[in-house]
This record gives sequence, structure tokens and C-alpha cells, in this order.
Amino acid sequence: VQLQASGGGSVQAGGSLRLTCAASTHTANFYSMGVYTITWFRQAPGKDREFISAIRRNGGNTHYTDSMKGRFTASMDRTRNTVYLQMSSLKPEDTAVYYCAVGPGGLRQSDLRKTDVYTYWGQGTQVTVSS
Repeated sequence: VQLQASGGGSVQAGGSLRLTCAASTHTANFYSMGVYTITWFRQAPGKDREFISAIRRNGGNTHYTDSMKGRFTASMDRTRNTVYLQMSSLKPEDTAVYYCAVGPGGLRQSDLRKTDVYTYWGQGTQVTVSS
């Protein structure tokens, strides 16, 4: 399984970016019933990796960290095994390396923010927001 994260860059506060996480086409073969979860995390310098959103390939609710609801929106193109993270009203504190990860589709909501439940990780994409 390979995950390719892209779309990061430098923007001014208030700006927008859309990140893309493309999973390899055979990802579904590694998970029960072909169902998996793709999650976005971010990690700022000196801080722990922080959960942003999780979306399952078979649909259902998309989960977010409360502080990012309304500014960040995750969506999935299931035909392309690709997840997007649309970020708007960006703030300097959103500066971080953004990672996507894939894990089983049956994760409990309480487990979504735990980094050790995910099997594969993308390489990360840097987002820098200037004031």
C-alpha cells in the first residue's frame, strides 16, 4: 500500500489549500471486505501528531476534531481511492506537516485519533501559514 500526500504549500492567514491523499489501487485488498479508513493528521514542530479527520471507503459519517469542524472538510473520490482535505480560513497555528494514513474500516470512533491503529502512512506535506 502506498499513500501519496500532496497539495501543501505556503499561504497567508485566511487563505485556503486543498490537500490530496492518493492510495494505491490495491489498498482494498489489504482490509476486510475491502473497507478501509483514510485519516488526516498533522504534526507541528515539537508537538504530538494531531488527528484532523477520518473517512471510510464504504461511506458513513466523516469524523473531525471539533476545533477544525467548519474550516476543514474531508471528502473521498472512491473511484480514484483519493481523499481530499479542503482547508479554509487558515491560521498561523495550522502550520504543520500534514499526513494521511490508512487503517481498517471497522475502527471505533474512539480509536480514530490513535496513531498506532493505522497501518500505512504517507510521507507528509508541509503547510505553512503566515500572518
